[in-house]
Amino acid sequence: MSKTDLVNYIAEETGLTKADATRAMDAMVNGVVKGLKETKKVTLTGFVTFTAKDKAATTARNPKTGESVPVAARTAVTIKAGSKLKDALN
Repeated sequence: MSKTDLVNYIAEETGLTKADATRAMDAMVNGVVKGLKETKKVTLTGFVTFTAKDKAATTARNPKTGESVPVAARTAVTIKAGSKLKDALN
């Protein structure tokens, strides 16, 4: 499902216009990003938990050439499905 499909679904389910549904979707995504930046964790109880984890700089190896390549420090996001999401899919 693409963002457009999800916006259309939200608009149909809620009676919002597509423009309002798009703004709501964008606000939710921006809220998750803001939460991860500020507290490193966002939980939508029963649905999903997003966690930001700092990864240290390291050295990787190019499998084609065997050359060592430096990898800069970064922040990675992990996503864990909640119980309601798991139950809905199984």
